[in-house]
Amino acid sequence: MSTNDPAPFVPSQPASGNLPPSPRRVFGSSAYFRLWMAQVVSSLGDWIGLVAVVALAARLSKGSSAAVGLVMAARMVPGFFLAPVGGVLIDRWDRRRTMVVCDLGRSAIVATLPFVDTLLGLFLASFLLEILTLLWSPAKDASVPNLVVPEKLAAANSLSMAAAYGTFPLGSAAFASLAGLASWLGHFHALHVLKVNQESLALWVDAVTFCCSAALIWTLTLPGARGKEKGIDWGQTWRELVEGLRFIRRNEAVRSVMLGMGVGLIGCGSVVPLGPIYVKAVLGSGSAGFGLLMTGLGTGAAIGVLALSVAARKLPTAPVFVAALFGSGVGLVLVTAVPSLTLAVVMAGVFGLFAGTCYVSGFTVIQQRVDDTLRGRMFATLYTIIRFCLLLSLAVAPWISSLLDSISGALFHRRMINIGVSIYVPGVRLTFWLGGLLTVGAGVLVSRDMLRARGRQSHPSNGDGG
Repeated sequence: MSTNDPAPFVPSQPASGNLPPSPRRVFGSSAYFRLWMAQVVSSLGDWIGLVAVVALAARLSKGSSAAVGLVMAARMVPGFFLAPVGGVLIDRWDRRRTMVVCDLGRSAIVATLPFVDTLLGLFLASFLLEILTLLWSPAKDASVPNLVVPEKLAAANSLSMAAAYGTFPLGSAAFASLAGLASWLGHFHALHVLKVNQESLALWVDAVTFCCSAALIWTLTLPGARGKEKGIDWGQTWRELVEGLRFIRRNEAVRSVMLGMGVGLIGCGSVVPLGPIYVKAVLGSGSAGFGLLMTGLGTGAAIGVLALSVAARKLPTAPVFVAALFGSGVGLVLVTAVPSLTLAVVMAGVFGLFAGTCYVSGFTVIQQRVDDTLRGRMFATLYTIIRFCLLLSLAVAPWISSLLDSISGALFHRRMINIGVSIYVPGVRLTFWLGGLLTVGAGVLVSRDMLRARGRQSHPSNGDGG
């Protein structure tokens, strides 16, 4: 092994006091159960708060969609500049304390939002919330391998994904139900100073959930901080940041996961802005049809996540990630190739199954292949890539759809191709197909890197030996 190669990876072991008594149950680890419950509670509050912030932005801007978009952009921007540095700090600081402080900070910010009466104030608050989230999320993901046995990482990540996204319908329903409570409380004159309404109640509920999360995380036992300095040594921070980037460049498996998830999000993320347009223009349905399509996608993702959590011990994680990446690309092409809404909903389930599996297995690969001293930086980088690629997809997909629609209209009569059967090819459909092919292409590159990594493991003298 050359001096320029990374040291062989030795997986960190879960803290001895937190080993699950039964390897068959992830929740056999009481510590992981508390961490998961903290995520469930805060994610539920997050969805309630997100809907409330959007409603608050719309009210302050008198319905301007541009203003709402600006506030949402405040949740994306910090990741591009601050996440890598945040990852270095997470690896240096006590992760438990970091998560608790971030939860309490988010609670304080959210609790004051009902009294914000300008879009600038809402933008700044959203910006600060995202900074704290960018510290909390990587710290949480980096801590999971310290709380569960390696064989159960995929199951733990499946549960984490369920906590993050499965609480969205509950959060939306809870926000809707707060309207009645706000109306009733509005009759009490003493509460008028608190500006009680649906948005303020939702935001205060969100603040309470962050406090509950902080209380649960405070009870955990996690490895101590790697550094004890009071301040921030920016020179050392820069060196550790470069160390993390160098590790990504040299480790094929970790680099492949980040490449695959990033490109996959660029290709598949177009579903968000173009889905409603596709359902209306191609399938001849409206909002109800788009809702069915999203239900199929969500159901498929849930099935994929559950299946992976059950079969994780019998399947190698890296090949599962590659197969799921291929499946996501093919699934996107299929779901937008069928002619009826019923078939599209079924294919959306297939697409969701592979997409959910890809997401969970990608996180598991990083947890398995990265030592605890670097794990915070890896997850901070991954979250940065996810945010950037998703934002890129949201911004570029409508433009590409419009361009392809013009080209299709110029080349084909009524945008119809006849190859034995007539196929309608508007720009929105071509954009989805392009995204699917882009994801399949990422699968080809990732599989090549994974094979190269396996070859290095088989011949340690030619690689890093890890």
